[in-house]
Amino acid sequence: MSDVPCVRCGQTRQRIAAPPFRNVLGDRIYDSICQTCWEEWLQHQTAVINHYALDLRDPRARDFLTTQTETFLFGEPPA
Repeated sequence: MSDVPCVRCGQTRQRIAAPPFRNVLGDRIYDSICQTCWEEWLQHQTAVINHYALDLRDPRARDFLTTQTETFLFGEPPA
């Protein structure tokens, strides 16, 4: 696996194995987020899902979680 300069932590670390989603966000994460920060997000994601009692079958819940993903990893919500 190769290294990636991570925009979240500012360090060059191991890249995640593959894009986590089959869309532009997945490619952006793959190109600019390290494995360590991705693992931190996965832990935080579980807390978000539980805290807000998200039902991921609901498109609004998935949109909310996507916004949370972008905010956590890139520091700002999508425009």
